[in-house]
Amino acid sequence: MQLVEFHLERLRDTIMANWAAIGSIVLPNVGGWANGMYFAGQIRKGEDKSWYDNLNKPSWNPPKYVFGPAWTVLYSSMGYASYLVYEECGGFTDEAVLPLALYGGQLLLNWAWTPIFFGLKDFKLALIEISVLTGAATATAISFASLTHLLHLEEQPQGRGPRGQGREEPVKIFNTTLN
Repeated sequence: MQLVEFHLERLRDTIMANWAAIGSIVLPNVGGWANGMYFAGQIRKGEDKSWYDNLNKPSWNPPKYVFGPAWTVLYSSMGYASYLVYEECGGFTDEAVLPLALYGGQLLLNWAWTPIFFGLKDFKLALIEISVLTGAATATAISFASLTHLLHLEEQPQGRGPRGQGREEPVKIFNTTLN
């Protein structure tokens, strides 16, 4: 009987997962993954060089294998930030409309850059689009940060020195969610 109760409790905990948070994290990645799968041949062609490989890129350009994991982390972070705004504002309230609308707009612009750059190979349009995207992302970050109840300013005691010496001084920890 205890085994059945244990499994029922685990099932209940699974069902009670925070689906809003999970959805907020997964949703932004869907566009990134779709773009990545669709345009992978434009970026990588096995042993052969693709047109992207022949572009004049700066020496600090990261290797291609970094982009997938990096963008997954970025999209997940943006999604989680949008979830925090949603939660802190109590859902889709008047206070949340502008920040979440800006977030949705910049997410669409983010997804649109890949087809413009890799699909159309229109570098001028890609530059214009990424300029607009930068403005939208900045506006999103400002709108997220303007929700002052998301900013947590806490006083935490400073740790002791290496030999246990040192004063307990308050250390200001400024936590905010920026996109």
